[in-house]
Amino acid sequence: MGVIYESNLKNMLSSGRIMPVYVFFGDDGYLINHYESLIIDKTSGKNNDFDLQKFEKDVDLQSVFDSMNQFPMLCERKCVVLSDYDFESASPEEFEKIILLLSDNYEFSTLILKLEDVEFDFVRSARAKKIVAAADSCGGCVVEFKHRSIGELSKMLINGAKKRGCAFKNDAAKYMVETCGFDINTLVSELDKLCNYVNNGMIEIADIDKVCVKSVDASVYEYARQILNMNSSAAFNILSNLLYMRIEPMIILYTTASAFVDIARVDAAKKANKSNFDIASDFPYKNKGFLIDRAKNNLRRFDDNKLKLCMNEILNADKSLKSFSADSRVVLEQMTVKLIYIIASGDCIDTA
Repeated sequence: MGVIYESNLKNMLSSGRIMPVYVFFGDDGYLINHYESLIIDKTSGKNNDFDLQKFEKDVDLQSVFDSMNQFPMLCERKCVVLSDYDFESASPEEFEKIILLLSDNYEFSTLILKLEDVEFDFVRSARAKKIVAAADSCGGCVVEFKHRSIGELSKMLINGAKKRGCAFKNDAAKYMVETCGFDINTLVSELDKLCNYVNNGMIEIADIDKVCVKSVDASVYEYARQILNMNSSAAFNILSNLLYMRIEPMIILYTTASAFVDIARVDAAKKANKSNFDIASDFPYKNKGFLIDRAKNNLRRFDDNKLKLCMNEILNADKSLKSFSADSRVVLEQMTVKLIYIIASGDCIDTA
């Protein structure tokens, strides 16, 4: 079976299939814990202290073996959860134990190996590959939980708002994902605040700006957006807030630079007759296709010379910040002015 994804697991659980072994990993902790809870409900049940046992990473694996081989007391199948076992650092003998644990076809038990804080590189790691093979051998499955796409998260927010007695337009829901990030726990928390704020009304983009806490990336992207829009007062205001929040200047610089890199990539793709799919395949835009669309829209402000001059100014700011003798605020403020001037005039301030 190899590595499968959320949609495959969802279909399995809908059909009533329960595996003897599950290995969960990925960048979405909310989904990992959500499906852990679903499997516990379908096996031992959350309130069954006899048939549900949870172990942490520093456990003696013999205790997990013993638990897996005990008959359930109050249900047909018991559930055992082992969290964040550091298989990469384990001795060869201990690693063989985890392989044996994962490869046994348990008749009355289900094991969930949950790897939230442990890296699981099933492409390059020999040990991770062995874990996938062990789970396959007993009829189990290895599931990677990726962040949902912006469309899926927008739909989740719209449905969540409806359940809370509010309405949510699609464009506003997408804007919320873009500004608050892809973490479901954060989105659910911010949605609760929004619904309380609008009180059974329609959620608008203005409400999101008033109520929701934006992610650092989103705030810096807004700073870059104001630069691209040549709105110096808004750009300086956002920059001042970012520095007040003690956001590292290098983070501000790199995230701002990424907006210009997006434009450069889209420009190169356009000249090579490449599609959005090609760009997303060749570069790290997983679940962030909106960045490509945003870059395409911004490209209309640039020609080759403007883009080159902007990238040079960003590189100069990078060198200045790394010199340690420069005032980071001054460096970023100067970069802001210079970038806006280049976009507006097509020339550098130094040569004007």
